[in-house]
Amino acid sequence: MDKDPGQQVIDQIQAIIQESCSRTDSNLAWLQQAMHPFFFSFNRAEPDALAVLVESLYRIHRLPYIRLADRPKHMLIAQNGVPNSIYNTLSSLPKRDNLSYSEINTSLLRLPNSDYFLEVLRFDYNAVSDAEVAAALAKDDQSPPVGIKEKIEDNLRIHAPNFDTSQTDQLVKLLWINNPDYVHVSHPERLARVLDLYQKTQAHGGIHLDIDPIDNAVNGETNRVLFGVSNPPQRDFLLQVFEVFKRLKIGVKRTYTITLSNGIFPTFLASFYVQPRHGAVLENGNELFQALQDELYNTQIISSDSTSFNALVATGIMSGMDATLIKALITFCHTNLAHNKPDQFDPEVVQRAFIAQPELSQQLVKLFHARFKPNLVNRESIYAELLQATKNKIDNFNTGRRFLDETRRVIFRCAMSFITHCLKTNFFVDEKHALAFRLDPAYLEELGEDFTADLPKERPFRITFFAGRSGSGYHIGFSDIARGGWRTLMTQGHDDYTNSANTLFRENYVLAHTQHLKNKDIYEGGSKMVSILNTRPGTPQATVLQYLYKLQYGFANAFLDLYVTENGKAKDPRVVDYYGEDEPIELGPDENMHDVMIELIAQLAVQRGYLLGAGIMSSKKVGINHKEYGVTSIGVIRFAEVTMQETLGINMHTDPFSIKITGGPNGDVAGNSMRLLLERCEQVQIRMIVDGTAAAFDPEGLDHDSLCKVILKADLDAFDANALHEGAFIIYRSQKKHDGMRDLYKQLKKTSLGLEEDWISTDEFNKIFNQLTFTVETDLFIPAGGRPETIAMHNVDQFFKEEGEPSARVIVEGANSFITPDARRVLQQRGVVIMRDASANKCGVISSSYEIIANLTLSEAEFLAHKQQYVNDVIAILNQMAEQEARVVIKRQREAGGKITYTDISTQVSQEINAHYARMFAYFQANPHLVHEAAYKQAMLAHMPALIQTEQFKERIERLPEKVKYAILASKLASSMVYFGDDNTVYGDIIEAQVKRLA
Repeated sequence: MDKDPGQQVIDQIQAIIQESCSRTDSNLAWLQQAMHPFFFSFNRAEPDALAVLVESLYRIHRLPYIRLADRPKHMLIAQNGVPNSIYNTLSSLPKRDNLSYSEINTSLLRLPNSDYFLEVLRFDYNAVSDAEVAAALAKDDQSPPVGIKEKIEDNLRIHAPNFDTSQTDQLVKLLWINNPDYVHVSHPERLARVLDLYQKTQAHGGIHLDIDPIDNAVNGETNRVLFGVSNPPQRDFLLQVFEVFKRLKIGVKRTYTITLSNGIFPTFLASFYVQPRHGAVLENGNELFQALQDELYNTQIISSDSTSFNALVATGIMSGMDATLIKALITFCHTNLAHNKPDQFDPEVVQRAFIAQPELSQQLVKLFHARFKPNLVNRESIYAELLQATKNKIDNFNTGRRFLDETRRVIFRCAMSFITHCLKTNFFVDEKHALAFRLDPAYLEELGEDFTADLPKERPFRITFFAGRSGSGYHIGFSDIARGGWRTLMTQGHDDYTNSANTLFRENYVLAHTQHLKNKDIYEGGSKMVSILNTRPGTPQATVLQYLYKLQYGFANAFLDLYVTENGKAKDPRVVDYYGEDEPIELGPDENMHDVMIELIAQLAVQRGYLLGAGIMSSKKVGINHKEYGVTSIGVIRFAEVTMQETLGINMHTDPFSIKITGGPNGDVAGNSMRLLLERCEQVQIRMIVDGTAAAFDPEGLDHDSLCKVILKADLDAFDANALHEGAFIIYRSQKKHDGMRDLYKQLKKTSLGLEEDWISTDEFNKIFNQLTFTVETDLFIPAGGRPETIAMHNVDQFFKEEGEPSARVIVEGANSFITPDARRVLQQRGVVIMRDASANKCGVISSSYEIIANLTLSEAEFLAHKQQYVNDVIAILNQMAEQEARVVIKRQREAGGKITYTDISTQVSQEINAHYARMFAYFQANPHLVHEAAYKQAMLAHMPALIQTEQFKERIERLPEKVKYAILASKLASSMVYFGDDNTVYGDIIEAQVKRLA
């Protein structure tokens, strides 16, 4: 009688179990013999998982992989080692962040009764946060047990004889804080190699690759590949690295990776034990090594899940490096074409043009290589031939779809113009985290009026475009020597990014142009750097911060690749330089530029030999911190004081007056403006404040004592609502709750019965929040925060009451471009006095300019010893410069009988000074000997703070770069002509000079 089918299965299972048990001893013996000795010591905490491995060895070939352990912070996997199995498994695993350690081992012997080897993959996801590392580094008791450091030092002497031993204690401590278990189980030789790789990675701009040959390896390993990256991409980075090995047909036998945070950002350190396939040879300097280096370094700039990668690299159409160029061209064309035509040139339209026409994309890549590939023989003839061929291909581009073809011809011509007007690039620099391209702005004329009509008419001196893995950006400068802040726009998700990217170029252009008008009183012309960072929605804040620092560090290094010069030319020989002059460009902090990056960029500029050294960046520790000293607000409030007195007859120091402010109490400009108002103006009523966390209205003015408790310490949502007067309220963006399908926002109102809590709908919240700026009635309005173009033509009428009276009679712009030019015109035509941003908030950039002068003339020790005196000197200059311009603007407006607006006069003053400056700078550049003559040196000294004019320091002006000397002279003379002269005196001086010349 046949057995029951169910019983048959049970019998089969029992037989398999018995057979499995009988094999256990031999499997364990095989595992001991087949695996590298380090395998067991590194996994000593996983005996249960290894027992599962022993039991599963004979059936491992039947599954893609077996999970031996799977916990939130740890995963152990075993699999059959078929070609590309590691890459395939990494592709299929759930995505996790915080990879602290990974280990991949391939057996030395083939699996029993198999042609394949065993692969065991281990992943630890318990990376210590940057903040935790920073806190631990500050302590003295964070060191490994006695003896470990000494063993590491012994191995460093043997395996890394060039290691900088002055860093040993610091780096051993860093390793211990990040991963004490790794230190405990690792052989000192491995620890020494990790520290050596970390040091080399930091010394090579945050990225480093090296290979060591392995002789007589049992399992075919031929090379150890050492790869380090500072602040690597957080998601799927190891997968992308293995994709490179897969694409280059380099088999990976073993891998050990560890992530070490320095308290600011992590560094990825990896050792790959490899064997190139098909008999290929991998050695330093050969073609395979160069390809490996190019592709591994390129992982910092392009993601393997991007459309460009999948369409161009994964299909074999072009290399990863060339695909990054196409990706950069896509971003450049989109941002240059979309700001005036967003619907026709959205990102997908531009991207499809390059992806759908790979032949044209390849042609553009060839043209770019011909222009910039280092040491190219017969460059001019090759480039000329390719340029003509590229023009022909674009002109004759025709798929029979007229509108689409016209759109794509515009895109391709923009890309070609980008290449022909690019003057230098770091594309062929290996150690880069981002691309940079220095452009001649003449390309804008080739784009034509259709794409520049919404930009200010004046053209910049230079445009620099940056492209990175998670964002892009521009630096736009309107003068040879230029300065201005660097802001980063934070976006999450495709729609948010597209919305910001559409207007990125125009916003940057307008801000830089405004900065140029603002910078009229200093030797640097105006510039601005705006970058945009895109992250996935829901990305943890700590990870977003790492992405931000990655973008900023990468762009800063790319900036220096172009602008570190020697005898005028880019110092790096891999940068082909068609411009060939020093370019002293200064940056400064702006939105989302944190102190840690300010210091890091300054240090980077010194290390790399930038012309201005630490002077590249203002608001440093050894400098004048804007927020600490309120330097921008000093000018804003002084402008307000003069304007209120001269136009309304209100003495802000003694008379009662009311004010509304956008920007929070913890913001630089808004917070310090409030501080100065409370210090100087006893009777001020601050009736309205709006910031990103809340909006407050108080008809009697917010309580001074309660404001003092949050100013420069906290955002508006921390204000004590109990201090509100009757009729006042606060609504909170930062405090909301869910009610079914609705979001409700908290509102606190002060009534005759006391403080009452209410919850309002999203629509009601937005209505109140957005209307307060327009409807609250005050004497003075200081927009000191908020997005550009908040007041524009579509809403300017809301600023007026029904009877036509404005809600504020005087506006002093503390924030850039808060009001559009056409809205300004309407406001002034209807009786509002406006002091525009380029005048009113100029003192921040003036302070930064004087900080850079201190960097160039004083040592750090000297500056710190005399800091308070120097700062006091600068503040005196700020007050003087703000007052003198305010009085000139008001005087000219009265002389014109009110026919010219205050803001137009402000623009005229800036344009006059800048025009004189440009001519004088060119004159001194053509006559460089003049700056060494006594009279001209005295004129330069007149521009300096009083400390620099003393006997002790006055000769220090000789240390200034020659171009800076020309600029200081030009600035001082040009501003004096406008502020203290008039057309008649200037004309008389010219006549007198000509008469003397003829005599």
